[in-house]
Amino acid sequence: MHNNIEIVLFSNKFSHVIISKKRKEKMFNEEQDYLINNDQFLNRITISRLIKIIHHHPNDVVKIFSLLKRCKAITTFKVLDFSIKKKIIQGLSSIKKMELLNNLPVDDRVDFLENLPKNILKDLIKYLNPEEKYKTLESLGYPKNSIGRLMIPYYIAVQETWRVQDVLDYIRKEVKNSDVIEIVYIVNQKGKLIDDIKIREFLLVDPKTRVSELLIDGRYTEFLNITDTEEKANRMFSMSNRISLPVIDDKNFLLGIVTIDDILWVLNENYREDFQKIGGMEALNQSYLNVPLYQLIKKRAGWLILLFIGEMLTTTVMQQFSSVIEKAVVLALFIPLVVSSGGNSGSQAASLIIQAMSLGEVKIKDWWIVMRREIICGFFLGSILGLTGFIRIVAWHKINLFNYGSHWILVGITVFLSLIGVVLWGTLSGSMLPFIIKKLRGDPASSSAPFVATLVDVVGLIIYFSISCLLLHGTLL
Repeated sequence: MHNNIEIVLFSNKFSHVIISKKRKEKMFNEEQDYLINNDQFLNRITISRLIKIIHHHPNDVVKIFSLLKRCKAITTFKVLDFSIKKKIIQGLSSIKKMELLNNLPVDDRVDFLENLPKNILKDLIKYLNPEEKYKTLESLGYPKNSIGRLMIPYYIAVQETWRVQDVLDYIRKEVKNSDVIEIVYIVNQKGKLIDDIKIREFLLVDPKTRVSELLIDGRYTEFLNITDTEEKANRMFSMSNRISLPVIDDKNFLLGIVTIDDILWVLNENYREDFQKIGGMEALNQSYLNVPLYQLIKKRAGWLILLFIGEMLTTTVMQQFSSVIEKAVVLALFIPLVVSSGGNSGSQAASLIIQAMSLGEVKIKDWWIVMRREIICGFFLGSILGLTGFIRIVAWHKINLFNYGSHWILVGITVFLSLIGVVLWGTLSGSMLPFIIKKLRGDPASSSAPFVATLVDVVGLIIYFSISCLLLHGTLL
């Protein structure tokens, strides 16, 4: 009876917990529904919190954006993943769509539009006013990954013949149309770039002073060409304490500016893509949790199939040397040790060269210098690993942890020389593969660590068994 009462009490308490939990979940859902429909709340919270709400309510993202004020919507739209942007722009009303697209900065607009299918791109271009349409189509005409795609056509440019007071009046008038007002660009009457001056210099002199009097003879103005690459822009920003750089054409006409925040954003995107490619897959171009499952499988399957086919060559090599393994089974014990060492050294070399290339530290013409350095590195690294492997064989045999047979010293020498050869090959192939792919106008990041490892596995086995046949012929073989 007492036990029955306890069971009933426990059941009631357990039921109460379940009901309480369901009630809390219901209240939470009701609260969330209220918040995502409350325009005052959505426009008051921070961008980071708004993004979290959007990620938690992917099905309500269009509704949320329709309630945002223009400034909040534009700022939020810029930092969202491409898939969410696409969903928003396709779901918004024509008026909201027009408002959002026309008020996006040109570089952000171009970055979004260029990744859309052509039919959707043509449809969205219609929503742009003539001025914004011209700027967008002009930017889309520049080569991909060039400064032209990142360039902002909003800046403060004044002529050298103006007086300081004219400059200050012009800045007050045009400040709303410029992304960066800290720097004023000086041009001649034809619009060619002469120099740039910080705005504080205009504030510290007599308003009647002419701009030409502020120019310093011999001062070098750093600038970018419209066709320069993002990598070059990154190098220039890293070497100078600048928040923006002017962009000119081949005739020195000022076309726009590039800001450091855009370069940092590009670097972050490129880093994410390169990191994924080095891992042996296609770039996702969006956050992991927002990638549809079928796309995740598709982007990973291609490389895995290619690597699997490559590893089949390893099996072929093993079959060719099957008679060697049958006669000296002890050699099979060291296959993982030798081959993995070569793969690891190759992955190290490939990663170093890919990073150096992305930072502009190494160019294609430097391949011979890199090869010489890696040959030396590979030899010494292989010698260190080979000596370690040899000592391990001697130690295990002497303390009777494993019996390598009467020719154990030859087995140790075989492993020693094999490690030198395989590690040397690994560092050499890992360092040269990015150069080959770059020369073929491919992406060096595609010479990923798994691909290098597969290449080293096949050749490494050939090196290992070839050395074994030479040293052990007439003894174990």
